Amino acid sequence: MQSDCSENKLYTFIKNLGFKNFSKELIQTAFTHSSYTKENNLEYNKCYERLEFLGDAVLKMAVTDYLYEKYPDSHEGELTKIRSIVVSDAILHKIAQKINIEPYIKVSTAEEKCGGQKLESIQACIMEAMFGALYLSSDTEVLKNFIISNLIPTIEDIVDNKTVYNAKALLQEYTQSQSKELPVYGITAEKGKAHNKTFCVSVSYKNEILASAEGKTKKQAQQEAAYAACKKLGLIKGESKDK
Repeated sequence: MQSDCSENKLYTFIKNLGFKNFSKELIQTAFTHSSYTKENNLEYNKCYERLEFLGDAVLKMAVTDYLYEKYPDSHEGELTKIRSIVVSDAILHKIAQKINIEPYIKVSTAEEKCGGQKLESIQACIMEAMFGALYLSSDTEVLKNFIISNLIPTIEDIVDNKTVYNAKALLQEYTQSQSKELPVYGITAEKGKAHNKTFCVSVSYKNEILASAEGKTKKQAQQEAAYAACKKLGLIKGESKDK
């Protein structure tokens, strides 16, 4: 079991993030992986998974509110695509590394030996569980400000780059984390007259086509293909179909 000293370090960590009042029990649960509860014969609800479910909704709501207010002229389809990147595991992992949550994650002995605390998927889930725990037991405005302040650079980068959603960067980051190979984009067809063309593009990784898409420019088609590939690989969480 984690010592009182370790628990106190976790509580100090949360306080240093700007949260004065919170449930210590919920925070402990948020930072506990299911492998730890199984190893120690603890009840299922003592791991982070239920809090992660709640935190995912809290995260999406905070981002949705911000995008709706910040970009009043953007269509809902554009906002949905921006949000899907912003709340992705890859972005949450970056925040997790920035604030350094790794030392506070409880995993089983076997999982720890495999480096489980460093995994993008686990750190992203812990972040969402932390949001869930703080939503239930702390100041929701402070939580919302914490979430948005950490995500604004990503949101602004996506919008300022005029890509609407930077799926190409997300896909490249993923492939580089898996191997040294990069995704490869290729034009498979061009439709229409010279002044009004539509480009068909496919994106491949390790000689396997991940997805294909169309766009009025090559860049747009590549972004659409990358977006489809990210969804297929599970890098972007499921969203409602764009209108």
